[in-house]
Amino acid sequence: MWRYLSSISLVLGLGFVLFPHHSNNENTPGPEVYSAKYETEQKLSLLQQDVKLTDDLCRSQCSIDYSKMISQIESGESAAKVLGDMKTQHEKMDVLIWSKNKQALDQGIKVGEIPASYKDQASKYLAEAKAATESGKHYQSPKFGAAQQVFFVQGTPSTDGNSSLIGVIHQDILHHVTDHQMKNLRLEPYPNENRWKVESVDTDTLKDKVVDHPEDNQGTSHYHQNEVVVKFKKDPTEAQLSQIKSEIKANSMQKLGYTYVFRTEGMEAKALMAYFKKWDVAYVEPHFLYLTNDYYDDQEASDEKDSSDYTDSTDSTTSPGETTSIAPNFKPNDNLYSRYQWNLPLIETEQGWQLNRGTKDVIVAVVDTGVDLQHPDLKDKLLPGYNVISGDDQPQDDVGHGTHVTGVIAALVNNNLGVAGISWYNKVLPVKVLDQTGAGSTYSVAQGIIWAADHGAKVMNLSLGNYADSGFLHDAIKYAYDKDVALIAASGNDNTERPGYPAAYPEVFAVAASDSENNKAPFSNYGDYIDVTAPGVSIASTYPNNQYAALSGTSMASPHVTALAALIRSTNPNLKNTEVYQIMRDTAQDIGTPGHDKYFGYGLIDVVKAVQKAEEQPNIGFDWPSRWFRQMNLVSKKYAGVTLYK
Repeated sequence: MWRYLSSISLVLGLGFVLFPHHSNNENTPGPEVYSAKYETEQKLSLLQQDVKLTDDLCRSQCSIDYSKMISQIESGESAAKVLGDMKTQHEKMDVLIWSKNKQALDQGIKVGEIPASYKDQASKYLAEAKAATESGKHYQSPKFGAAQQVFFVQGTPSTDGNSSLIGVIHQDILHHVTDHQMKNLRLEPYPNENRWKVESVDTDTLKDKVVDHPEDNQGTSHYHQNEVVVKFKKDPTEAQLSQIKSEIKANSMQKLGYTYVFRTEGMEAKALMAYFKKWDVAYVEPHFLYLTNDYYDDQEASDEKDSSDYTDSTDSTTSPGETTSIAPNFKPNDNLYSRYQWNLPLIETEQGWQLNRGTKDVIVAVVDTGVDLQHPDLKDKLLPGYNVISGDDQPQDDVGHGTHVTGVIAALVNNNLGVAGISWYNKVLPVKVLDQTGAGSTYSVAQGIIWAADHGAKVMNLSLGNYADSGFLHDAIKYAYDKDVALIAASGNDNTERPGYPAAYPEVFAVAASDSENNKAPFSNYGDYIDVTAPGVSIASTYPNNQYAALSGTSMASPHVTALAALIRSTNPNLKNTEVYQIMRDTAQDIGTPGHDKYFGYGLIDVVKAVQKAEEQPNIGFDWPSRWFRQMNLVSKKYAGVTLYK
């Protein structure tokens, strides 16, 4: 899932593969070839599949929650307290009733109330649940209700057969998934949130563009109507800045390094760009808008368990490679792992844990929508972060994307809760650069990257992007790169060969997405700039408010690679960022045409081989020339015949 940086919106191109892409025949069409009609049909089909799977996940997790409550009550805890605690932790539990056999439901111990408009439907299913549980059977009703008011009834008999737990579960999550899928799969036009003054333009020419169909989003950028980003060759004097602000009637100005963002109500971006041509500037560009580009497959709330069950402390002070040993056939006991986390075994994560599980000294920055700071599967792995949007130290996630990305990297492992992250020990530095709409400015993203680089990050995940090559953003990328940060970025979800940024910058390691069969994910962007591939379809991870979600996109592929980079640096802290990059390229499983190809890069990441190589080769070369020539080829294509100023 590609989260757009503040500059540009990226489109999700989710057509399914129509042609084989493992062929050595250069004349065989690649997996990007499909019709717009077919793409739309598959997106709609996928949306329906996601909602169905969301329902299934919710029901599965609710069964676990019920079993936990029954166990607590049967061990002697107060039924009223157990039910009350569960409802407090999980608001979806609208009604919970502990009832003895042959006892009327209204005489049992009850918390919560059924919405009046759905009381009759609920009563019917509650009666069915009562009859089923008294005969020793588990019960789940069909869905009932509409829109955000969708429910189902569940009943579970006690282990002694004398009582049962019955309740009504609110599934507003199904509406949430549908709403987000319509936007994130671009099944509706670009969703202007009515708080940005936004123009949509062709990325190459900056000509106005009307976006009224999903296909129109490809190659489209969005920027602030009355703002520009300016980098002066020499910092202007106060008198010059006053002159500029007076002439353009600026109502605000922000500065980061030598770069300024000017905002005015009187001039539009193109006129502002023309105005600054008379000044000695390195560049002047629109202030692009970056948006979330995740595509929600399914989301599931899970029970909250005390993290004291965690069997291997994240506060360990052990040196790299000196973590407590685990069995060769070890599988974590996280309750969603075995059924839903197909992605970790596929990249040899379990075997990789035998070699190294990370170290707290190698800090991973997640530059995104923030993180749920109180999520029980994450809170012990988080360092104090930064919220660029509000300018404080509370990067609380109000979207969900950053929390999901963080869980792939660092969810607590083997704690009988939720999912397992790839790293056991690496701490996460959360940096919020996108606001509650999932959007943010180039300025905020650049500021977040620089802040993370200045606060100890050695690896940085950028599950965001844009088709516009922003000099402002590139300056921030180069700053972090020069501080030896390994920068990992998602390629984008438009199924297009057009390079997306920051992934296509030569300082950044670009990630494409694949599915459980090692096929190209149908939405994944591709091109010569792709370095490697990682799983990116239906990835289960953490989600705000004690929940879990399965999401798809290159945004979900990228944190797999970020976590691997953290393990490599944990194994051998002396490696430079370029050496980390090369290890991941050299050890990837070649799953496309032999050698580097535009769909998979060098192949699917391999945790075991990468960590082994980090141990064995402390100093390796970096294939900078080939990377540089690929980038120069992209630049020449971009600017061929393009007028930069009008």
